[in-house]
Amino acid sequence: MADEVASHYGGAGDLAGAIADRLRQAGKDMDRLTTADLASVDEFHIRGRKATLELAASLNLDGNSRVLDIGSGLGGPARTLAETFFCHVTGIDLTQAFCDAATAMSGWVGLADRVDFRQGDATSLPFDDHAFDAAMTMHVAMNIAAKDRMYAEARRVLKPGGRFVAYDVLQGEGGEVIYPVPWAREPSISHLATPDAMASLLRDAGFRIVATEDSTEASQRWFEDMAARMAGSGPAVTFQTFLGADFATMARNQVANLRDRRIRTVSYVCEA
Repeated sequence: MADEVASHYGGAGDLAGAIADRLRQAGKDMDRLTTADLASVDEFHIRGRKATLELAASLNLDGNSRVLDIGSGLGGPARTLAETFFCHVTGIDLTQAFCDAATAMSGWVGLADRVDFRQGDATSLPFDDHAFDAAMTMHVAMNIAAKDRMYAEARRVLKPGGRFVAYDVLQGEGGEVIYPVPWAREPSISHLATPDAMASLLRDAGFRIVATEDSTEASQRWFEDMAARMAGSGPAVTFQTFLGADFATMARNQVANLRDRRIRTVSYVCEA
């Protein structure tokens, strides 16, 4: 199953090279890149950098904070936190190609000393107990059946009182998901929890839920805008760089899934 998930996200190939080529085609100077130049591809979750900053505001970060990003992808959220709060962020991701690209991209924008990335499994984190001041995960648990182990591991590596933010796509009340979607081309690697199940999983892992926010309506508008852009000229560097040509279909399906409430986007701010 891990191999199938990694394959879905483009488990092989030079992702950094492909992204660099797209950036050059878009007229970007590779010697003067900013994190904003990367945001259309490296903030791989609904509502992008805006959502990252909203959630990060709940983590109580400062320059001494050590943060864990579980399912770090191309490293966009980790870089956003490091740049905004001057903290250090460690990212872990199942896909080695993502970790390699995240490391390269951090060097492009001068943040290599504040972020690091390693390949690993969210249900068996390679870190000591109480190693981090805060942790986050965004659009990751949809591919993980053993969510109880994932959240237990997040709790284990957090210091007492540390904040944990989980922002994910959840099963809605409107029926079965229409595939393909960005996290799965077919149901075998999709494992959505309901909002009630998510709350129970987090509490069972030892977290106290501080706040919950349903952002489904905003997510629908975000995907509607993306689908419209892709039908026109669209940005030169998008998630299609690593998800492939069927990303346009995924984006259209996401509009339908959100509109019909087949899925919901919900974030949980928790305390260890």
